[in-house]
Amino acid sequence: MDIKDGALLTLSIITMAEVTYLLTRLPKTTLKAKGRPVLVDTSVLMDGRIVGIAQSGFIGDTLVIPRSVVGELQFLADHADAEKRSRARRGLDIVTELQNMPEIATELLQDGSKAEEGVDERLLSLAKQHHAAICTLDYNLNKVAVVEGIKVLNINELAQGLRMAHLPGERMMIELVQKGQDSHQGVGYLADGTMVVVEQANSLIGQTVPVEVVRSLQTAAGKMMFARRTDTKTTPTTSQAKKPAVQLAKKGRGAGRKTVATPQQTQPITPATPRTDVKQPSEPRQSNAPRQQQQRATGNNQRPRQANNRRRVDREALLIDLVDKQTSE
Repeated sequence: MDIKDGALLTLSIITMAEVTYLLTRLPKTTLKAKGRPVLVDTSVLMDGRIVGIAQSGFIGDTLVIPRSVVGELQFLADHADAEKRSRARRGLDIVTELQNMPEIATELLQDGSKAEEGVDERLLSLAKQHHAAICTLDYNLNKVAVVEGIKVLNINELAQGLRMAHLPGERMMIELVQKGQDSHQGVGYLADGTMVVVEQANSLIGQTVPVEVVRSLQTAAGKMMFARRTDTKTTPTTSQAKKPAVQLAKKGRGAGRKTVATPQQTQPITPATPRTDVKQPSEPRQSNAPRQQQQRATGNNQRPRQANNRRRVDREALLIDLVDKQTSE
């Protein structure tokens, strides 16, 4: 081998090394996942529970994070409100944690920093292209993926399957944190996030009360339980216990009077003859008030006449006496 051939061989080796280096540095547009790839949605990264699931070893597939999802997190971290900004920044930290975890394989798919058609549509198209599943918490994306025939891994459904079942009649202590839909209800939450609605507990907000489970309701959005307070049950007092017995006794006596017939009541009753010696009620007497008033009025009118007559009689008597004296002289 001459020097010229050796130089060409060395040059070709260097060229191949440079090409290999460039290929490794170029963005990955294809997946090299072992097994089934799982595309991670923005909602899962903002939620953060995916880290605990990955650390537990229950995820055996390769997690694939599209670059469009990271771009949406960056957009929310810069332009959203305060709450969404903090959650989006937390989502970016979750991406770094997943990449540094040795328990799970994580890949970053360079599909573009921005999805013109929307991140949900981009995830659906990538799942169809790479025959991958979608890990999401988005309710609408979940429904659309099921319609499209794409496998969906929902962390909420996993949490619902792991929740402990509470049977009716089971008692527990619950802290009431807010009012319910009705004015008399109080609402508390279990450690796994299950909402418990307690009847007649609106005045105990902020307290921990003993409750008894009445029934549970399972919905697509989560699990809901209804309970009642166990500290409101009271035993009936002695007077309350005796009252129904007394009422029953009174009813029994009253019923006996109505139903039992005496021999006297069974005999026929003859019509009574009218009595003749009984004085019939006389007619009502007329009042004497008008007559007395009339007599008083006439008496008042006759008094002056009687006085004049007496005076006249007295005068006549005096005249007669005077005449008698004169004749006797």
